[in-house]
Amino acid sequence: MTRAPDILCIGSALWDVIGRSPAAMRAGSDVPGRIATVPGGVALNIAMALARQGLRPALLSVVGRDIEGDALIGLCDRLGIETAHLYRSDDLPTDRYMAIEGAGGLIAAIADAHSLEAAGAHILTPLIGGPLGDAETPYEGLVALDGNLTEALLAEIAVHPAMARADLRVAPASPGKAERLLPFLRAGRGTLYVNLEEAGLLCRDSFEAAEPAALALLARGAARAIVTEGGRPCCDATVEGAVTRKPPQVLVTRVTGAGDTFMAAHLAAERAGASREDALDRALETAARYVSGDLVP
Repeated sequence: MTRAPDILCIGSALWDVIGRSPAAMRAGSDVPGRIATVPGGVALNIAMALARQGLRPALLSVVGRDIEGDALIGLCDRLGIETAHLYRSDDLPTDRYMAIEGAGGLIAAIADAHSLEAAGAHILTPLIGGPLGDAETPYEGLVALDGNLTEALLAEIAVHPAMARADLRVAPASPGKAERLLPFLRAGRGTLYVNLEEAGLLCRDSFEAAEPAALALLARGAARAIVTEGGRPCCDATVEGAVTRKPPQVLVTRVTGAGDTFMAAHLAAERAGASREDALDRALETAARYVSGDLVP
């Protein structure tokens, strides 16, 4: 019998093209630096981080039947990420993401996730029509879900009977897609992983710190909210109370993928039985090592 995956990672799986320079940049800057092409996408970033911790994640996404897609699947297989449930499209190319990072962090980014949006509910077929689950036998494990899916599909997931028993962990992917998570506020489902800006967009407000932002998300219907703010304290809020922890101070050398690394480390810690306090500490320490360059992606 095939062993069930430890966690499902649903959302974007693509290639990241990242340009990094130690120089301060503004619009129109032309500076020397390094350009790398690496596997990325929120769902895949989380899956890779979980695999590094010895877990067996399964990826539900769309990958084109092109050279880029074949290379991405080959890499996933080598890392121990289950790809049997991926939707392979003859017509849709493998998605891409492009970012520029400078001395001040992220300068600009463009996410081309059009294939994921076009594939829609096709990527969920293994979860809502078997072999991972269906309406009669809902999936009962952990699910890491990202906001690169359309709001309509996210709204369907929030109330779908095939996911009624799943432990949903949801991230918006970027501030520009934060409001796609509103269906989870309305349904009172899932744990939301957002930064301070994304929390403000979901609450239609602005906040000075993570704890009031997390509590405001609860007031708007969230079952649980985890709010981060870079090097400042983050907060995990539930009806049982708020837990706040401060991240280690490190020199930041990269930012793309930091939130996904945090989320994966937090998931792994809680799956291993860590308390809310310890899970936050482990996630913050792992994310700090990642942005400092000490953790090899």
